[in-house]
Amino acid sequence: MTAIMGILLENRIESAVKFQEIITECGCDIRTRIGLHPIGEYHCINNGIILLEVVKNINSVYDKLSKHWEVKIMRF
Repeated sequence: MTAIMGILLENRIESAVKFQEIITECGCDIRTRIGLHPIGEYHCINNGIILLEVVKNINSVYDKLSKHWEVKIMRF
């Protein structure tokens, strides 16, 4: 089974370190990570969406992330 998880990081700068720690810990379970964030005319905006393709230990990855952020998940 594979899952796509979407995580909204409302304060990317403050959330980035904790988020990176978790996905590094789960690195063998995550195949793909895509980060999307809007940019303003002169600077990056401090929120964004991370999409993860999780291929193993889906529930464990979800549990670790959902302690800190709202996680939307689609399994297939």
